[in-house]
Amino acid sequence: MSKSKLYSLNSESVAAATKDWLAKRGVTREQIAELVLFLQKDYFPDLTIEECANNVDAVLSKREVQNAVLTGIQLDLLAEEGKLLSPLQEMIENDEGLYGCDEILALSIVNVYGSIGFTNFGYVDKLKPGILKKLNDKEDAQCHTFLDDIVGAIAASASSRIAHRKQAEREGRTTPPLD
Repeated sequence: MSKSKLYSLNSESVAAATKDWLAKRGVTREQIAELVLFLQKDYFPDLTIEECANNVDAVLSKREVQNAVLTGIQLDLLAEEGKLLSPLQEMIENDEGLYGCDEILALSIVNVYGSIGFTNFGYVDKLKPGILKKLNDKEDAQCHTFLDDIVGAIAASASSRIAHRKQAEREGRTTPPLD
């Protein structure tokens, strides 16, 4: 590429790639929405799966989130293919307990949505409900060292977004602090 040419990447193509790669790795919007509902149902009993899915979409629309998703999936794929250098290859391939970079990447997503997102992330990361259990299962050939944490972070962020919006509604505000 010519250095004189200005770099530009179409945001719509990044968003589309993010959704495509999640689907290719077996993760649907609905599965993430189910995690959101799991996290928020006790606080908002009237919350619908569609409202959860809409908040997942809002989280996935952020470029910071898309960057984390694409980066994590690529690292998982490289580990599956054995293309990382040792000892990183073995750490990611085996989801080593002392390797915390997968959680750190996921926290870059949660960081956009405040402390409620952090606590929700820790909770789903520990319990591994729904799709997270499948992603964390080491029985198949796929590596999801990064993806399970990323999916949990998306759900935690959507949960935080809902909590902030519901509080804004209770206070009669039309604009919540987090978007």
